Amino acid sequence: MGFNLLAGGTSATWSHLAATVLPEYIQNSLALCLGVGVGVAIVGVATAWLTTMHDFPGRRVFDWALVLPLAMPAYVMAYVYTDFLQFVGPVQTALRDAFGWEFGDYYFPDIRTLPGAMLMFVFVLYPYVYLLARTAFLERAGGVLEAARTLGIGPWRAFFTVSLPLARPAIAAGVALALMETLADYGTVAYFAVNTFTTGIYRAWFSLGDRIASAQLAAILLGFVLLLVAIERITRGRARYHNTSNRHRPPAPRLSGVAGLAATLACLTPLVLGFLLPGGLLLRMALGEGDAQFGERFVMLARNSFTLAGTTALIAVLLAVLLAYSARLSKTLLATGLNRMVGLGYAVPGTVIAVGVLIPVTRLDNWLAGQWEAWFGTNPGLLLTGGIAALIYAYLARFLSVALQTVDASLAKITPSMDDAARSLGLGQGHTLRRVHVPILRGSLFTAGLLVFVDVMKELPATLVMRPFNFDTLATQAYTLASDERLAEASTAALAIVVVGLLPLIALSRQIARDRK
Repeated sequence: MGFNLLAGGTSATWSHLAATVLPEYIQNSLALCLGVGVGVAIVGVATAWLTTMHDFPGRRVFDWALVLPLAMPAYVMAYVYTDFLQFVGPVQTALRDAFGWEFGDYYFPDIRTLPGAMLMFVFVLYPYVYLLARTAFLERAGGVLEAARTLGIGPWRAFFTVSLPLARPAIAAGVALALMETLADYGTVAYFAVNTFTTGIYRAWFSLGDRIASAQLAAILLGFVLLLVAIERITRGRARYHNTSNRHRPPAPRLSGVAGLAATLACLTPLVLGFLLPGGLLLRMALGEGDAQFGERFVMLARNSFTLAGTTALIAVLLAVLLAYSARLSKTLLATGLNRMVGLGYAVPGTVIAVGVLIPVTRLDNWLAGQWEAWFGTNPGLLLTGGIAALIYAYLARFLSVALQTVDASLAKITPSMDDAARSLGLGQGHTLRRVHVPILRGSLFTAGLLVFVDVMKELPATLVMRPFNFDTLATQAYTLASDERLAEASTAALAIVVVGLLPLIALSRQIARDRK
């Protein structure tokens, strides 16, 4: 059925898209990937190297604070900076007041452009590279750097010839994650009027009403993502980067004076631009104006968001435990392959999953309604797509891998001898899981559920495509108000999303602080 749908590309809509906007979709998507990839690599590696290998004023704070921009969805930051930098915004207003300028007397760059979208993604997504590169530098920067110094290699040369090549797999993985998030985004590129595959899929589905064209665009976007994953794997080759030294890393050299100030500013800039400034502007707008419908409607939006996120998180954790424990018991290629297939879901953009789920589920829904009417003489309506069941299924398809990887990593730390001891006491596999593993995994299960909860709260493309009629969430409310240029009103819902997103980052920041000690 899916092949026939994709093969039916003779529609007038597809021909029109291929002849007019498809080259623009490809060009903008490639340009975004190039700009964001270079940007997150530079910012993430630089901040990771400074906080790991040097001591300077504020370094202890930057260690954990540099991950905070992950709580700020890119589309939320796009709304904030548009309001901040527009003609009637505070920046241009202050410039006109200070210099007596009038309209047309000066040039000010427009943030709602392709380069502006790149900057939004860079300052939101660089923590992916920062976290992985930081771990790589901490693990491999001890003995190898000492050996490099004994050979007369200076700090800068050691960074480019020793530390950077050893951290390449981690950096490549972080850049790949950032690019997957970039390709999956809809809110930022749609608001900035940058035509990419995600905006094209949404436009083909809703504006043109052509599900065939939207499915074909989704297939091309999926090909982009799979190519990105393949390139990341190929760049590793057969190289292995092991830490063969048990030496502790020597104390980080202290940077003072101009060097210390430069290091502080280098770490402070992405933190300010990616979290502190947009967060402060959101808070100011929410307290100063905010949503005019704040109250009963906001409670309804929050309830909808929490219902979707909580239900998805609970189901995801249960499935992750079952899948990870089954793979632990069976140790077969089938179980391992199944878990790897589930792990690919996070790489698939929300619009692709929404189109891939909605088309067959809609047909199933219509068939079930027809069968029900034939059996009982009444039409029950759309049982799956008419409610939140199909939407939760789409969330699970994308975010189950987040819970699975967290649970699987924690389960791997439990020694198999504990399973043997439980069985020697007469406990079966189910009782062993319930009475031995689950209590040990309690913290990891909570973390996995929290990560899925936050991802669902921020998810916009799949929610826009698949939500039931008259069913809005905080994310869709923020997008709708911002699209209508009601940026101050959108701040209330956007700020709520950011606050919820801070919860797992606070736990992660505390873990980083403990690791440093």
